[in-house]
Parts: sequence; C-alpha cells; structure tokens
Amino acid sequence: MTWLQLSLDPEAQDLEAVQSACERLGALSITLSDAGDAPVLEPLPGETPIWKQTRLVALFETDQSDALRQRLADQLQIDPALISADELAERDWSNEWRKESRPVCYGERLWVCQDGQRPADTEALLIDLDPGLAFGTGSHPSTALCLEWLARAPVEGCTVLDYGCGSGILAVAAARLGAQKVYAIDIDEQAMTATRDNASKNRLEALVSVVKPEALAPNETDILVANILANPLRQLAPEFAKLVRPGGLIALAGILQEQADLVMSAFEKDFVMAQSGRRGDWALLAGRRRAMDAERS
Repeated sequence: MTWLQLSLDPEAQDLEAVQSACERLGALSITLSDAGDAPVLEPLPGETPIWKQTRLVALFETDQSDALRQRLADQLQIDPALISADELAERDWSNEWRKESRPVCYGERLWVCQDGQRPADTEALLIDLDPGLAFGTGSHPSTALCLEWLARAPVEGCTVLDYGCGSGILAVAAARLGAQKVYAIDIDEQAMTATRDNASKNRLEALVSVVKPEALAPNETDILVANILANPLRQLAPEFAKLVRPGGLIALAGILQEQADLVMSAFEKDFVMAQSGRRGDWALLAGRRRAMDAERS
C-alpha cells in the first residue's frame, strides 16, 4: 500500500476551504501545525490555535501523486508548485518507536523498558511499557520530570492519583514504587485502554484502577501527579484541592517555564507550592496541601 502526503501553507482565511477540498479528494487524515515550528501552547476550551503561518498536511491512500496534487491545485485555484507531495512507504507505524528505544533510569532504581529490554541493574524497579496510541513513553521532558519526582517521593503505602494518565506510565511507576493503591484518570478512551494494558503487562492491574473523576472520594489522595498542560491545570486547581488530603503532595507538569508562575498562583490558596525541577523549557511544580485550619484563617 502506498501513502501520499500533501503539504501546503494556506492563509488563515483559506484553511476551511483547503480542508474541505482535501476531504472531497478522500483524505484519510488532516493535520494542522505551526509552519514556523514555534512551541505549541494549548488553547482554552472553545478556542482554536492560531499561528502566524499554519501548515496543513493531508494523508491519502494512493500512488497517483502528480495527478492528486494537480486536482487539489485545480480545486484551490493555486499553482501546484505550492503543494509538496511525499510518498510514504508501507511501514508498521505502531512499532516504529521501538527501533530507537532503550532502557532509561529515573532516580536511583526506576527503569522504563520497552519491547522486553532489561538493564544491567539487578535491583532495578522495572516498568515494561507499550504506549500504544497514547502519550507517555518517558522521553518527553515533562514525563521524565514526573518520573524523577515520583522516584524521590514517599510513595510507599500511599494512595496515588495519576490525573491525565496517557499511557499510564506514571500510574504504573507509582505502583512499582510501592503505592498501596493507584487511580488513573483520562478523558481519552485510547489513554484509558493503554493504561489498563500497561498495568496488566506489568502485573499491577490489582493496584492500578482506571476510573472516571466522579469515582474519586474527597481528601483520600496522598499523592497526585498531573502531567497535562498549563491551562487545564489552572482550571483543575479547586478539584485537586478537594481530592488531596491535608498534608498530601502534588506534582504538576506539562508546563513551560514561562507559564510556571501563572500555574503556581492558581494553586497557592490550597497548596504550599515551589518549582521542583526543570528540563529545557519545561518545568515541574510541586506542592503540599495546606491544613484546613490554615485555609479558614
């Protein structure tokens, strides 16, 4: 099977027309990204990300690259030279990530391994991971920051909540580090499936429960880890305050360094906050839940 990828950089006012034209020609997927490769900041609910120049990439199942590019150009009434065409050979995309993977250590003994890999450390705490279609292999700086924080945290015997679990890597890590119970939450069904699969793969399904937010009881979480993005984190601050017991810990990631103060200010009413780590442009914030008496005073 041959795949054809057509790319172009339309003006903002033409985006909808270009998407419609690609759909009429049978596009299997359409992706929008920043043509200038600036950092992607998440929009607020109801907003659409706007870049100075947007790149549109459409994927087709065909080997007629010149003909399809010309048809798209005709529909848009533009020069075909403005459309890039790339043929993609058939590959097992679900396994491509394994080619470059290797065991990685976080903290002193926590190792993330993929595809049956094993480190030389005989005392390692192992996480066997298959991310599937969900976010979270440990390679992203924000995920790595969370794993390093968990490896240092007093996890043993605690109830841990992974809010926005993705692949489940943080939930599985908490269970491997000795948590008594781990809850994992995500709005994406693929993420929930990946988390269940990875918990089972690590024989930790008895400890890791994938649940909906309404299943959580207030003030019963000892440690909450959320690797999401800055704006959702700010909006979730009151919810996290309800879930975490007084004296409990939180770790927040998915935050650019320039966003750290804004996120921290949203949590300071209910948590004693500080920046706990940084990797490149990404920051990790950590905090301890204030006592109820302190809130009332």
